[in-house]
Amino acid sequence: MRYIVALYEIDRAYGGPEEGGWWFDTGTLCRLLALAPTEARAVRLAARTNRLLDRLQTDKRCVDSLLYSGGRHRAIVFEGTAPAAFPEVPPHYA
Repeated sequence: MRYIVALYEIDRAYGGPEEGGWWFDTGTLCRLLALAPTEARAVRLAARTNRLLDRLQTDKRCVDSLLYSGGRHRAIVFEGTAPAAFPEVPPHYA
């Protein structure tokens, strides 16, 4: 099986008013970065990319901030294909 390292712009979405309100992480695919033959190799590539992104995005607000207006990115590993966005189905409060 092949593993894909993909770059996503991350954000938060409002889940609902239950128990004072809750939020969940979302992401929109920006580009595919690399294919890796093993999961370990893909995880190393994603970790290296995320370390670089952390340095480059120091002027961007945290996703947790109310003033966040987009622009933060993360590298994420998927087996097979990378979805256009995550989560594919919004979560439901249980």
